[in-house]
Amino acid sequence: MNQNPSRRIVVVGGGPAAHRFVESMCSRSTAGTSITVLTEEVHLPYDRVALSRALTAPDADLTLGERTLWDHEAVTLVTGARAVDLALGTREVVTENGDRHPYDELVLATGSNAARLPIPGNEHTYVYRTLEDVWFLNREVAALSEKLGRTVNAVTIGGGLLGLEAAAGLQQLGAEPIVIDGAPWLMSTQLDEGAGQAMGRLVTDKGLTVHGGVFPKEVRTETGPDGEPVVTGVEMADGRFIDADLVVVAIGVRPRDELARTVNEAAGPEAEPVFRMGGRGGIVIDEGCATDVEHVWAIGEVANFDGMCLGLVAPANTMAEIVADRLHGGDASFPGFDTATKLKLSGVDVASFGDAFARTEGALEVVYADPARGVYQKLVVTDDARTLLGGIFVGDAAPYTSLRPLLGRELPAEPGAFLTAAGGGEAPETELPDDAVLCSCNNVSAGSIRDAINGCGACEGQDPVQELGALKGCTRAGTQCGSCVPVLKKLLESELTKSGITVSKALCEHFELSRAELFEAVRALQLRSFEDILARFGTGRGCDVCKPAIASILASQYSGYVLDAGLGTLQDTNDRALANMQKNGTYSVVPRIPGGEITPAKLAVIARVAEKYGLYTKITGALRIDMFGARLEQLPEIWKELVEAGFESGHAYGKALRNVKSCVGSTWCRFGVQDSVSMAIQLELRYRGLRSPHKLKMGVSGCARECAEARGKDVGVIATADGWNLYVGGNGGANPVHGKLLAKDLDDDTLIRCIDRYLMYYIRTADRLQRTAHWQEELEGGLKHVEDVVVNDTLGIAEDLEAAMARHVDAYQDEWASTLQDPERLRRFRSFVNAPQEADTSIVNVVERGMERPATAEEIAAGGPAGPVLIGSTIPVRVPEGQQ
Repeated sequence: MNQNPSRRIVVVGGGPAAHRFVESMCSRSTAGTSITVLTEEVHLPYDRVALSRALTAPDADLTLGERTLWDHEAVTLVTGARAVDLALGTREVVTENGDRHPYDELVLATGSNAARLPIPGNEHTYVYRTLEDVWFLNREVAALSEKLGRTVNAVTIGGGLLGLEAAAGLQQLGAEPIVIDGAPWLMSTQLDEGAGQAMGRLVTDKGLTVHGGVFPKEVRTETGPDGEPVVTGVEMADGRFIDADLVVVAIGVRPRDELARTVNEAAGPEAEPVFRMGGRGGIVIDEGCATDVEHVWAIGEVANFDGMCLGLVAPANTMAEIVADRLHGGDASFPGFDTATKLKLSGVDVASFGDAFARTEGALEVVYADPARGVYQKLVVTDDARTLLGGIFVGDAAPYTSLRPLLGRELPAEPGAFLTAAGGGEAPETELPDDAVLCSCNNVSAGSIRDAINGCGACEGQDPVQELGALKGCTRAGTQCGSCVPVLKKLLESELTKSGITVSKALCEHFELSRAELFEAVRALQLRSFEDILARFGTGRGCDVCKPAIASILASQYSGYVLDAGLGTLQDTNDRALANMQKNGTYSVVPRIPGGEITPAKLAVIARVAEKYGLYTKITGALRIDMFGARLEQLPEIWKELVEAGFESGHAYGKALRNVKSCVGSTWCRFGVQDSVSMAIQLELRYRGLRSPHKLKMGVSGCARECAEARGKDVGVIATADGWNLYVGGNGGANPVHGKLLAKDLDDDTLIRCIDRYLMYYIRTADRLQRTAHWQEELEGGLKHVEDVVVNDTLGIAEDLEAAMARHVDAYQDEWASTLQDPERLRRFRSFVNAPQEADTSIVNVVERGMERPATAEEIAAGGPAGPVLIGSTIPVRVPEGQQ
């Protein structure tokens, strides 16, 4: 924390609004400023928009932004600190434990509470608001299922956005989902009747039972065997009774404005209120987010602007930015609420924005409805049918992403052209003006995106951004709800094209097809040679881009020896040598050590080989032992000794599976809940030799302590008491990415099936040299699309993907052993074409890297370096005759 700060800022609340405020303050100057954040939860601020993920994956990390934010010298985060009073006279915030936090500026970001139902039995219901809420629901469903010995009947009261997400989450937990909604149709706040009917059909098709148009009257209970009340069902106002074992109430939220009310009550019933309060709650703010009390601001769901409090990310972020700007002398103003919403319910495409109900005078509604398909699309425009006022999309929301930024602007085509479900085509291309907000969550305009792409403005002095991931990191666009990512990607490609940078999916100048397209063409036509592929789809003779890519495609599909049938000349240097070339021209040898498990006898073999050939050894970061300094002609000799001892190639040289890292798991560790070593060995032996667009790494952790760092791997497996959680798309390197949870509590067989499908789908569809993280991010639909294909088999290709992997497993051969068995293959491993079979004993390895020491006279005479020598690795030098 800054010493003796001249300005003390206290933030009450630890939700997204508080996080964005602190982030915004720290991105500006914090000189002479201290920021204290008081949050009653014990967690770092997390993404409440993604709360449903934590219901089905309790170990999902929802932490907002970078954790390092809370290590900033100007910031102090106090968790478990519930504020109970404001001492306005002394400018102090009083917490429940009696601590007093003085402030010069106070920001109230207390958010909201889940609303409750004023009906009998309400005390036996659950709400859906915090991590603790969803974690408890997860455990309760599991406990009830075990206790009852049948599927749990889970009733959700509330048919809005949150209620449907809760019901879908409960369904994923294995419960029977039932939705009760008092409104005549679902999501009645965002959807009109036609859209609501289409929504109801889609939700019903997803397996949710909906009771609409009637309110619950009472939550019924009976006394259980232990004397505690047990929920039995919900009695409805029309007399119906709905069986229920568990009831969740998700009917909306209420602003957490009790601090302001406490101050008003303390002033007395006759006094003028200190804080103005909204008619339905919330602390009234002006356009600068200031309350009626000097030096007190309110942001997020607790803030009432123009008579409204809304629980949406975009306005909360905007308010946070405005207060940060004002505290730095700016005059930013709140423009009002953006009520656009997009439903995050698996398999249901729904979006609503702007004047969706056509309340504007003279507004026209252009509608396409197909109730049988569950499709409803509507645009609301001005009376001249030119300016976009709002819209609703159900069942097919594809046009939403491109239309949302055009709200309040003239459409580039007649409205009906954007109702894609009617014509079956795509929406017209739109050129977004610079001031159009492309990402409403983070208030990022199209102009800011263009600035970043073109290397000026927001990223002044930096090189142009040419990749989607870098663009998201630079501008923050697309980093929260993600609905704007397709438009973001399209704008990136458009701007690069305007700049003269060719945006092409072509593999190289010789192939117009992308890698994924070429993969499918080779597979469909059963082509087996580079010459056939070039003749059919390419031009010229090929290059060092397309040749290795095609070699990888052929290896992925046919699993043959990678240097036979003319494929040897296609390979990269390392693949041709089946070893890694080092900068001094020698090679390193990395035998496979599945799961990191190795016997003392095998360790002795590695030691003997390294000593015999004078190789420098190092334990790698991948639980393997690397031996450096081997000459090309020595490789077969080294492999022979290793293969005879039971080793095989570790494929450290190829774009293939490198290793599966594991902790010691339940075999030895007192915290382990599953045998991570056995699983790691099983996975490594299954996927060894699997050629892919880029290298692959995996990890298996035996418990949630994550000692194998599985979430930093392309495929990460973490043990739970009920099986395995599967994470995908984690990558290290210069831009590390955490893996995302794909499926949870899987048994061994299901886990392997999911990994089979994931890897094969990646291999078939990724670009050349594209890691899983970037592939996953750039797929249309991102992780959700991966889940649909891999877990839910929405494309109907799961069986084909599994069969392809089975063929790889059956056809696997160790490339070292295969080389040793064939004299013709061995001929490749000579220093020169006419080199003798025997090793050239005039060449020795001289130590060259590591700790510095002077070169000896003998080394200098032998042609080694004349200056200081670094102990560690080696360089080959020829020793003059007579000095050998």
